[in-house]
Amino acid sequence: MHPLAGQRAPQNLLIDPGALELQYHGRRPDYDDPAQRVSFGTSGHRGTPTDGSFTESHILAISQAICEYRVAGGITGPLFLGKDTHAVSRPAERTALEVFAANGVAVVIQRDDGYTPTPAISHAILSYNAGRSAGLADGVVITPSHNPPADGGFKYNPPTGGPADTDVTGRIQDRANALLGARNAGVRRVPPAAARAASSTHQEDLVEPYVAALASAVDLEAVGAAGVRIGVDPMGGSSLGYWPRIAERYGLDLTVVNPALDPAFGFMTLDHDGKIRMDCSSPWAMAGLVGLKDRFAVAWGNDPDADRHGIVTPSAGLLNPNHYLAVAIHYLLNHRPAWPSTATVGKTLVSSALIDRVVAELGRTLFEVPVGFKWFAPGLFDGTCCFGGEESAGASFLRRDGSVWTTDKDGILLGLLAAEITAVTGRDPGVYYAELSGRLGAPVYTRIDTPCSPEQKEGFKRLTPEAVTAGSLAGDPITAKLTRAPGNGAPIGGLKVTTSQGWFAARPSGTENVYKLYAESFRDADHLARLVTEAQEMVERVLA
Repeated sequence: MHPLAGQRAPQNLLIDPGALELQYHGRRPDYDDPAQRVSFGTSGHRGTPTDGSFTESHILAISQAICEYRVAGGITGPLFLGKDTHAVSRPAERTALEVFAANGVAVVIQRDDGYTPTPAISHAILSYNAGRSAGLADGVVITPSHNPPADGGFKYNPPTGGPADTDVTGRIQDRANALLGARNAGVRRVPPAAARAASSTHQEDLVEPYVAALASAVDLEAVGAAGVRIGVDPMGGSSLGYWPRIAERYGLDLTVVNPALDPAFGFMTLDHDGKIRMDCSSPWAMAGLVGLKDRFAVAWGNDPDADRHGIVTPSAGLLNPNHYLAVAIHYLLNHRPAWPSTATVGKTLVSSALIDRVVAELGRTLFEVPVGFKWFAPGLFDGTCCFGGEESAGASFLRRDGSVWTTDKDGILLGLLAAEITAVTGRDPGVYYAELSGRLGAPVYTRIDTPCSPEQKEGFKRLTPEAVTAGSLAGDPITAKLTRAPGNGAPIGGLKVTTSQGWFAARPSGTENVYKLYAESFRDADHLARLVTEAQEMVERVLA
């Protein structure tokens, strides 16, 4: 734990946004260094100008690759382009517009140089495409999510509105790297002023359609009638301009506790490792809002692109993301009568097994998938999956009538759901969780990064269930050994081992020489510690 964790970021840790933008434009990536090539992970390409992994050259190449992908796929509708408040998001937007305009792509951006959350882009794509079979829209969100202020990110959402699957991102990544390797000789672009003035560039208000439709997904009439006192911390992000309009439209008693907008994010408290990180699931990054918990019946924070949520209650402080997912699922399955009973409930395989117990108790079907929200997008799109959630505090769900809301994570929606739960049940989500876990079990959960060589990381790809020869884990018989997700059979990129009283999952990091170990016990902290120790020994034996 860093000694300054939870304290206001000191001046010496703040970035210089102007200097960072100069690096974005001036630095040329070294194509011979794999770390400086285009790499689409679970949420698009991410990097930072300071190490040559997120520069103008990258955005030129990715944008041209997207244009060519659209032509090949017959995507001829508008491209909704959003950005968050990170320092290099605005220059990256300018670069992307230069390429899109040169390629004749109709682009819709938020008017007045405004910011657009990830869920608003997903909502805009789906709203435009409703009832259409041709001329479909897609989108791009320029954001590194909750990552530090020096980072940038660029992710593509196809016409289904959610994160692109690996087939799509693989094609875009490969073409972008080919362009990058040729020093972007194949990129078409026009000057920034010409791109803004192009007839293909359209400025619209993307806030109003999203805000106006929220009541179709959350019972905001009940929230307003109950007078629930709400606190919101946008964490200097793209949702900042949305909350006053939500409060005004629906008559909510809502206070934005932190109206600051600063690309250096100098108002932040430091995360556990001493870095500035807008992680709304971190008690250290959320220290400011947690300190105000007794002022509100319920409060929440959102990260810069508002695809994540952190729920704060008087009874529990910052609610663990896994705990809130279990509460949200239990509440929704009991308060959405129009949802089809056959619709599955989605969770990633490293999310709490308490969700499994909630779903089983209510007689519904669990849909357990690998890490990545993209696995939920098809089901949320066609209504066969009513809820999709990740342990990292990202989720979305259907409208109240059972139709699609968003196919990407929506932190605004999950915050407002916490207010609905408080209004309708008369108890905050923390109290709700205490009652739920008192009946179904109170799990103890951890995630640990363990050193792992590149050779060992490659070993994860060759794992089979048969490689695990142990019959028990932390004193309990092993009930499953998984290298593929039970919900869709997709490779999990690692290993998951379960018992009736706990489980662990191990998967290599895509960016660091570590593997991530997730573990959960339904007994106590001592049992969790034993589970972790045996899990690490088991993984080391298997990789050896």
